[in-house]
Amino acid sequence: MHWTRILGIALIVAGAIMLYMGWTATESLTEQASEAIAGSYTEGTRRYLIGGAVSAVVGLLLVVFGARR
Repeated sequence: MHWTRILGIALIVAGAIMLYMGWTATESLTEQASEAIAGSYTEGTRRYLIGGAVSAVVGLLLVVFGARR
């Protein structure tokens, strides 16, 4: 297995974990109160959701296209 595929799998796993943490953070009482008052999620929750999505997409691209020459 080529190192880019291993890195891609690691990024997919890390992205999935970050997305899960961000998703569970949106369900917390403080996050719901912040969303009700400000109309958006807190900075930390947005970082988890966006970072997790970007990490998962980059990881998927590395798995699919990383080892081609």
